[in-house]
Amino acid sequence: MISRVSKISQHVAKSHVRTFSAFPLPKVFDYETITSNLSVGDAITSVEAAFEKLAHGKVDVPLPMHIGVDETENAGPGDCHIKGGYVIGTPTFTVKMAMVSFYKNLDKGLPPGGGIFVVNSAVDGAPLGIFQENRYMTDLRTGAAGGIAYKYFRSQTPGNDSVGFIGCGAIAKVMARAAAEISPFKGVAFAPPGGGAEQFAAEMEAELGLPFTVVESAEALCGASDVIYTQTPGSSPVLEMGWLKPHATIIASGSDQPTKNEIPADVLAASKYVSDLTKQTLRVGELRSAIAAGTMTEGDVYAEMGEVVAGMKPGREGDELIVVDLTGTGAQDAAIGQVAWDKLSKL
Repeated sequence: MISRVSKISQHVAKSHVRTFSAFPLPKVFDYETITSNLSVGDAITSVEAAFEKLAHGKVDVPLPMHIGVDETENAGPGDCHIKGGYVIGTPTFTVKMAMVSFYKNLDKGLPPGGGIFVVNSAVDGAPLGIFQENRYMTDLRTGAAGGIAYKYFRSQTPGNDSVGFIGCGAIAKVMARAAAEISPFKGVAFAPPGGGAEQFAAEMEAELGLPFTVVESAEALCGASDVIYTQTPGSSPVLEMGWLKPHATIIASGSDQPTKNEIPADVLAASKYVSDLTKQTLRVGELRSAIAAGTMTEGDVYAEMGEVVAGMKPGREGDELIVVDLTGTGAQDAAIGQVAWDKLSKL
């Protein structure tokens, strides 16, 4: 009797087994294809829309995952950041891995990190595209946020059109391109010796058709700049309160780990402080250092950028000092992932 029941059970189980066809292999896009076809101008509108939806609770953005690769005989040093998100109503969602700080690569003639975006169907969950972007798409969505911050928070007083760049690497270039998409400006550049300020200024002047000058110190840059972009990888502040114009707008994008810090705590406390995503800036952004110093609390956050984009709160209202803290959100990754899929899948 037991044997018969067992056979019946097996038959019923087999009759309910379903077979499925496999999803098609995702398309793979190499670095050259991506860099040849995507620009920061492609990203700004999509990223701005994502910030607005973020303010309305229409984006699923988990906190980033961080994997530290300690230096050993066989590995490292390096870091991996994993971010992603879904903008509700869009046909894809994105997961991104950014590999950074693998500085030993430089001795091998390799970049100090890489990156991959995986864009997936929000309809059936199938992976659609793998983008070997080596942080290029990450830079684009970061620059897009920097351009949006420039749009909403720069001084509108005539003549306040000088934009400074502390740190003159890849992020500074994409910030300059994004700002130029919003409004023309006069550029000012500073980097420590060997930091490429002269090359940056010459390249941006030729590309954007805007004047750029190089100064010898961060203090001189602050004194000459109405908007200041900071994009440095270090753990020490790069400017001081006494160097700034009263109406300065600081757009800081260097801090994306708990070890990094660009803006002094007293500057943050004196500013109208705007985060890209407060739950992130509390952990890895400039806000973290101000709270640790006891000069700010979470309640001192004026707004998240999406709230200003959505019209829930005003941006600049006068000659106040403003700091915009950009740590990079999964909403931005989802936005640039959608843009990349829409554009490159049609090639």
